[in-house]
Amino acid sequence: MNDPIAPDAARQSEVLAALSAVLPASCLLWHSADVTPYECDGLAAYRQRPLLVALPETEAQVAAVLRVCHHLKVPVVARGAGTGLSGGALPNAQGVLLVLSRFNRIKHIDPLARTATVECGVRNLAISEAAAKHGLYYAPDPSSQIACTIGGNVAENSGGVHCLKYGLTVHNVLQVRGYMVDGEPLTVGNLAGDSPGPDLLAAVIGSEGMLMVVTEVTVRLIPKPQLARCIMASFDDIRRAGDAVASLIAAGIIPAGLEMMDKPMTAAVEDFVHAGYDLDAEAILLCESDGTPEEVDEEIARMREVLSACGATAMRVSADEGERLRFWSGRKNAFPASGRISPDYYCMDGTIPRRRVADMLLAIQDMERSFSLRCVNVFHAGDGNLHPLILFDANQPGELERAEAFGARILETCVEMGGSITGEHGVGLEKIDSMCVQFSAAELEQFRALRRAFDPAEQLNPGKNIPSHARCAEYGKMHVRAGRLPFPDLPRF
Repeated sequence: MNDPIAPDAARQSEVLAALSAVLPASCLLWHSADVTPYECDGLAAYRQRPLLVALPETEAQVAAVLRVCHHLKVPVVARGAGTGLSGGALPNAQGVLLVLSRFNRIKHIDPLARTATVECGVRNLAISEAAAKHGLYYAPDPSSQIACTIGGNVAENSGGVHCLKYGLTVHNVLQVRGYMVDGEPLTVGNLAGDSPGPDLLAAVIGSEGMLMVVTEVTVRLIPKPQLARCIMASFDDIRRAGDAVASLIAAGIIPAGLEMMDKPMTAAVEDFVHAGYDLDAEAILLCESDGTPEEVDEEIARMREVLSACGATAMRVSADEGERLRFWSGRKNAFPASGRISPDYYCMDGTIPRRRVADMLLAIQDMERSFSLRCVNVFHAGDGNLHPLILFDANQPGELERAEAFGARILETCVEMGGSITGEHGVGLEKIDSMCVQFSAAELEQFRALRRAFDPAEQLNPGKNIPSHARCAEYGKMHVRAGRLPFPDLPRF
């Protein structure tokens, strides 16, 4: 957990005076009580009040704020709805928090081109709601889609339960427009779907606000399927459930959604939303098919055959749209359900090869005993993206620190199994040390070089995502002190 730093009063007065020349008083907050609501994102264990908060209402004001901050060498952190879970929107104590929530207009929907151009503060779900009258929707659907913004989705390359078939944010965005650190406008991507030169759009998506401040996004819309049905499959053994995930993909089936929950998570969710889950199962899979009625009938039959061969003890197929939504309501409420059974929880986000799902769940069970903490698990099983929720009580001395160590060990195990330290939540501040595990010093320097090409002084969202050489060296020494070998790519001591 971080120790908040007090803003510098003289610096605050200087920056406030400069920004007051380009923003009305209603767009600036600096008193302690006013900026406190912005001191963290969804990773609430880390808190920091910014020097001040700017809430621009026009793109010209965004550019002006950036020009002022660039001139004064003031760090800038962009923020949307603050639903991120990795500390990516944590303010800088000596910097400006650039809050873009007022950019909430859907500018244009083109049903023929199947695109929507929206401002960065538009909620994810609002895009699909606006496109529904045209029989279209926006596919990436994070569990926080009712609140999270498209600008934040771009920053973190967010996914959702249907990302296996329809892809992450990077697969569904055509163009972004915004401003560089010095206030210069920049557009990357285009509406034709391809552009000459390096793919800067893919570099910006997932860059966590370090390359540019995005103000407008054009997304790809797809037709709403005629029918969707979901299978809830029960397993009496975690390994059989994990093997079933790999078997479905190996059979050439790409479900619209493929999610897995272990028994403790199922119990927590069922008590919360009453989705009709099998409480006797050691693990359940939710497998969805969508398309034409004929396509869905055929794919459901193939799924049932594979699941049965893998040892499913029971299967229920949603009888209607209401039941399908109930099945998914449980999965999408996994996080709040966990909040009902524990004073605090720490949500991790890593990725492993889907064939290692069972190995990871069994490894986490061993870690529960090692760290003396409970963990409930939900996976985007189809692409190996896991979300263990470590349960703890921050009021008990040492429990937060144990939860953080537990989470770091999960991420190390992801890398050991051939996976990644994040799937969709980003690195932010939470996983910055784990970057030292996955990447070599040379690879991290390439990341820094890309960043400096956009922002030479590293004023945009400093201290996040890419660890310094010194930080990685200290992380390696910590493992040596703990009696573990340093990771192969870390500097030698």
